[in-house]
Amino acid sequence: MDTRLTTLETLFKALADGTRLRILGLLLAGEVCVCDIHDSLGLPQPKVSRHLAYLRRAGLVETRRDGLWVHYRLATLTDPVLQVLLDAVGHAIGHLDSGVRDRKRLSKIADTPVDVRLKLVHASCCTR
Repeated sequence: MDTRLTTLETLFKALADGTRLRILGLLLAGEVCVCDIHDSLGLPQPKVSRHLAYLRRAGLVETRRDGLWVHYRLATLTDPVLQVLLDAVGHAIGHLDSGVRDRKRLSKIADTPVDVRLKLVHASCCTR
């Protein structure tokens, strides 16, 4: 089978899920920590991590580790056709009401002082 066709198939499978599309919508603004993604989407962290792993395997996102924190960003695709497709999807997601709401929540989270965020993260993971 043509490798480009296989790559397209992988791309479309990765995009065929609402949660993954919402995650990509958050990453349009740049790099985002996993904890901020799951807070913005209001989804359990394991579910978000599972979807991020799927997007990473599909080559759509890249990671950067900073101590205990893992940050995700959109990948720059080497195939210009795939990059155009991903850009078009990003444009569409950027205009969805749910995408606008998700980004507003992310912006609110990002405006919270780091020491307060650390306490909230610690409380949410250590009091269960």
